[in-house]
Amino acid sequence: MSTIDQTIGRKEFLKLFTTQLRFQDPLNPLKSTEFTAQLAQFSSLEQLLDINTNLSGILIYQNSLNNALATNLIGRTVVVDGTGIDYNGSDVTISYSLPEAAAELKLNIYDQSGTLVRSVDLGSSESGDGTCTWDGRDNNGNTVPEGTYTYEFQAKDGDGNTVEVSTNTESRVTGITFDNGITYLELENGERVSLGEIKEIKGGGA
Repeated sequence: MSTIDQTIGRKEFLKLFTTQLRFQDPLNPLKSTEFTAQLAQFSSLEQLLDINTNLSGILIYQNSLNNALATNLIGRTVVVDGTGIDYNGSDVTISYSLPEAAAELKLNIYDQSGTLVRSVDLGSSESGDGTCTWDGRDNNGNTVPEGTYTYEFQAKDGDGNTVEVSTNTESRVTGITFDNGITYLELENGERVSLGEIKEIKGGGA
C-alpha cells in the first residue's frame, strides 16, 4: 500500500477552502468561529511560506559571505580549540585557560606517533587565561625536527584534585574545503575547522 502524502501546499489549501464555501449547506452554514479559524490557518501558511523564502535568501547570502571571508584567511594564522602545534624552528607560544587556580601545572608535548618528547613543570597558576613557551627541545635538551606536535596540560588543585584545562591551538590556514554547504579551513597542523570555531585571527604565516 502506498503512503498518502498528507502535506498540502498553498494552492491546494485555497482550492479546498473555496470548494468548501461553495458547497456548504445554506441551511447550516459554516460557523463564524470555524470560518475565522480556517482563515487564520491560511494566513499562517502564507506567512510561513514567506518566512521560508526569506530565510533561504539569507542563508545563500550568509554562505557567500563565509566563502569570501574564508578566501581572505588563506595564509593567515587562526586560533581555535585544540592541542596541535606547528613547530618551524622558532619558540612556540601555547595558550591555556584554567577555571580555578592550580597548585600544580604540567605541560606534556608529543610527536606524531604519540611519543612523549618533553615535559615541563610550570608550577602553580592562577585561574584564567595563561601562556607558556616551548623552545622546541626534548627532555634531553636536543632540538626536535620541525613538524606537527600535540600537547596536553595536567593540573591539580591544592587538595590534589584534577583541574580541567581548556587549550587553544594556533595554525596557518593552507586551504579551504566545502562540505554539505559548510565552509571548512584546512590548517597547516592537519586539522580542519569551520569558521564558527575560530576564536582569533592573526597575521599571515610564514
